[in-house]
Amino acid sequence: MTGRFGEKIILPVVALLVLGADQISKYWVLSNLSPGQSWNPIASLTPWVSVTHVTNTGAAFGLFPDLGSLFVVIAVIVVAAIIFYYRRLPAGQWWLKVSLGLQLGGALGNLLDRLRLGYVVDFIDFKIWPVFNLADSSIVIGVVVLAYYLLGSPSEAWETQ
Repeated sequence: MTGRFGEKIILPVVALLVLGADQISKYWVLSNLSPGQSWNPIASLTPWVSVTHVTNTGAAFGLFPDLGSLFVVIAVIVVAAIIFYYRRLPAGQWWLKVSLGLQLGGALGNLLDRLRLGYVVDFIDFKIWPVFNLADSSIVIGVVVLAYYLLGSPSEAWETQ
C-alpha cells in the first residue's frame, strides 16, 4: 500500500476505524447500562473515572439540548467540508489526512447516533469533566493534530496541487 493509492485511503480507513470503535462501544453501553447507570471494572478507580450511560441531545457537554436538528445539519456540513478539503490535499501530508480521518469518523459516529436514536450516547466519565464518548475524543484529537500541523507549517497545509 504505497504511493498515491495508500495516501488516498488514509481518510476512509481512519474514519471507518473510529466509526467502528465508537459504535461498538456505544452498543455495549446501550446493551448493558440504563441511562444514568455507572459501571467500573476497577472499583478503586470509581472516584476518578467510570463508564456512565448518558444521553445527550445537545452539543458538546450537553449545551443547547433543544437544537438537536441543527446539530444534524451542522454535522452533515462538516462531513461534506472534510471530504471536499481532503480531495484537494497534495501528496505527502499524511498527518493532516489522519487528523481529517479522526474528525470525519467522530462526526459520523455522533451523526449516526442523532439520526438513529435522536441523541448521542456518552459514557466516558472522568468525574471532573462532562461525560463524553470515543467520537468526541476522536474529533478533539483530530482538531489538535490539525491545529499543530497548521501552526507548524501553515503554508504547506494550505497548498493544493
